[in-house]
Amino acid sequence: MDALIPFTTSGSLVDLVDKKVLVVLRDGRKLIGVFRSYDQFANFLLESTVERLHHQLDYADKDIGVLLIRGENVVALGEIDLIAEDQVPLRPVPSQEIELKIAQENERRDRDHAVRDRVLEAHGFVVDGREGDAY
Repeated sequence: MDALIPFTTSGSLVDLVDKKVLVVLRDGRKLIGVFRSYDQFANFLLESTVERLHHQLDYADKDIGVLLIRGENVVALGEIDLIAEDQVPLRPVPSQEIELKIAQENERRDRDHAVRDRVLEAHGFVVDGREGDAY
């Protein structure tokens, strides 16, 4: 009977051992690697790890190698379907090119937020993260 109850702890990670996985961290980074080991706190070891940078349909991978990840930093973890992975229409580009595109996108977003904040303040609204916004 107990065997029919799905794991709800780090024991559920046993099915991912020795499989290629995608990990999304709290800081937004996306890591791809082979899931090798884990412990009771859901800390785990990735081998042949790369950080995937992407912008629209362009991507670049930065080699990391072996990586120990603390479980509390993981937002999502999932197995990569090796057959479906080859069918995704992504275009590899040099990492410098993708980093430049990401930096330009972040600058544009910061400018847009600054304009939005000025307009909201002019109309009497409190800008995010200031006094009166913590309820």
